[in-house]
Amino acid sequence: MSLNDHRAKKSLGQHFLHERGVVDKIVLAIDPKPGDRIVEIGPGQGALTFPLLDRHGALTAIEFDRDLLVPLAEAARGHGELTLLHADVLDIDFTALAHEGAGPDRQIRLAGNLPYNLSSPILFHALDHAAAVRDMHFMLQKEVVDRMAAGPGSKVYGRLSVMLQACCMVTPLFNVAPGAFRPPPKVDSAVVRLVPRAPDSIGIDDPARFAAVVRAAFGQRRKTLRNALGLVCDVAQIEAAGIDPQARAEQVAVADFVRLANIPVSA
Repeated sequence: MSLNDHRAKKSLGQHFLHERGVVDKIVLAIDPKPGDRIVEIGPGQGALTFPLLDRHGALTAIEFDRDLLVPLAEAARGHGELTLLHADVLDIDFTALAHEGAGPDRQIRLAGNLPYNLSSPILFHALDHAAAVRDMHFMLQKEVVDRMAAGPGSKVYGRLSVMLQACCMVTPLFNVAPGAFRPPPKVDSAVVRLVPRAPDSIGIDDPARFAAVVRAAFGQRRKTLRNALGLVCDVAQIEAAGIDPQARAEQVAVADFVRLANIPVSA
């Protein structure tokens, strides 16, 4: 079976990119350099895979759909060296992958047209390995990219915005219409660049504590922080962070959440 004969599986959220102009813009945005280790998530029919191989010569791709493995490997011949990993991306240890065959400071570059039904879990999984990732270029549902880049006061500013922006610079690059995919999704898409911040510049003392505070704050958006954070922070801590306890989560800047999470828990 050839790649073009493969029918998209709705259960896997497959929408295969086919518009060459969009692919060229993504490759230009990634701009591979000699020595880069690029890891593509969900190569699908290879629309981005083969141009990246043509440009860079080598690529690792993570594909969950077993039916695509042999056609991808066969089609990659003549383009470059494609290393295929048959796995659920959420089971991949990106840190270990970055260190394979290289020194401990080596980083990988992530790219891919992410399945929209798994985009948030994949983003959070990548965050867990941010120190091993130089940058990420992802195609996502435009609504998700809007949330990722939103600032305080926006209706779509939420947990995803805060968690990503605390650890990464988030830059929306361009929008992509449904017709660029086969089959076309029912939503617009967008390409976004994420660049992890240097660990010493993030300033989060306890990542688990930070995640718990942000999760609680946005868990019940209509509540004030005084009420929403009752199980994780008291009013004195909220005030010590310079935040009004009567404010709601969507009014609080990322830096304020970091400061709040860093305040010692009362005995």
